[in-house]
Order: sequence, then structure tokens, then C-alpha cells
Amino acid sequence: MRDNYAVGDDRLFDKLGHLCPNHLTSEAPESVVSDAEKPYVAQRSMLVRRLKPIPVEAVVRGYLAGSGWKEYQQSRSVCGVPLPAGLHNASRLPQPIFTPAAKAPAGSHDENISFERTVEMIGADLAERIRRISMALYETAYDIAAAKGILIADTKFEFGLSPEGTLVLMDEVLTPDSSRYWPADAYREGVNPPSFDKQYLRDWLETAQVDGAAWNKSPPAPALPEEVISLTAAKYQEAWARLQAAEV
Repeated sequence: MRDNYAVGDDRLFDKLGHLCPNHLTSEAPESVVSDAEKPYVAQRSMLVRRLKPIPVEAVVRGYLAGSGWKEYQQSRSVCGVPLPAGLHNASRLPQPIFTPAAKAPAGSHDENISFERTVEMIGADLAERIRRISMALYETAYDIAAAKGILIADTKFEFGLSPEGTLVLMDEVLTPDSSRYWPADAYREGVNPPSFDKQYLRDWLETAQVDGAAWNKSPPAPALPEEVISLTAAKYQEAWARLQAAEV
């Protein structure tokens, strides 16, 4: 998980490869750059296939948290998916749900959408394939992480189409940037568990000030103190260490 799970590390993609082809090639990044550039790409880059991105983020939630918890309190549903009454913050859902988001232009926030809206955007066949594969990816990854003491509360996947029209898993997969990781031994329903993702940074930004006033989420962003940077990095590194500790 060095630089988004592991730039140049294809082990997680290998574990999920039976479910969907991915963007990785078998070539070393050093093979396509000049000798002068090789030190800059070694162990920090990956060579991937050129794809046409699908403008929908495939979000899968196994627990009620974040924006999902806020929406549930208002409508007893998340992205149009009805949920039973009586759930709490951090409740485990009866079964994982697919809650897609429309990709927004750079600098804007992605928008949660319904599955029906996804069908309108990309067609029924492609939407259904993405939903089915995303659920299988999440459930497989959940079992891998749970065996190592980490709960994947939710995550997002991104897909693209190859020139031949094949659906391909691309971009980061199950990183702390794209997922909500909770330590299983600290999980309690009803409260936000400590997390190994960017939630710590989000929480700090909620209290940050710019020119003596609360930051309004518009540029410029507040400068990050070294302590915040270090603690955020430490959370990512701990997730990596826990996942690797039980590797066989």
C-alpha cells in the first residue's frame, strides 16, 4: 500500500483477477522509458492498458457510514436502495448494496445516483455487469481483509472499456483512498470506529480555518500541518502492515 495500496505491486489485482480483467500489463515500466528515466519509474509506477473510462464510480457498501448514514436518517434508503428500520451509525447491512456515483469534472464532487440513473447513463447491460462484478469484488476482498482483522466498510471501483469492448477493472483498487477500513477489534455499532483511511484528514478539515474562519471547502485549502500529514500516513502504513502480517 505504498502510494495507493502499492504502485507497482500487482498482488491484490492478482487475487481479484478471476473476477474481472484489470488494466495491468505484464511489462515492466522500465522497459518503455529511457535509461535516464528508469530511476524515476522503478518501484513507483505500473504499466497499464489504455482504456475508455466509464463515467460511473461503482460504490459498494457493507456498513452504514459517512454520507450513507446521513441519507439513511432522512429517507431510510441509500442511493435509492431501501433499507430496514432500526439501523445505526456503523451498522452492518443485511447484505452489501451497490450505490453508484456519477463522475464529476475535476474540482467538483461526485454525485450519488440511483441504479436506474446509471442505466440511463451507460445502458442496462453494462450497468448490470458492473453491479454484479463490483459486488463479487467487494465480497472477495472483504473476506481477505476480515481474516486479517480489518473490516472493509465500503469501497469504490472504477472500470473502463478496452478497444475491443471488454469491461476492465482500472485505477486504484481497495486503497485507503478509495475504501473505508476499520480495525475489527475496535468496531462497535453506533459509533464511528477508528479508521485506516483518509477519515482522519476529513475530520481535521472540518475544523480547519482559513483567514480566521471555518474553511468553506473552496480553494485555497488550508495548509496541512506536518503532524496531520504524518498521522495520516501512519494510518495508511498500519493498514498495509496489518494486511501483510498474515500473508502466506
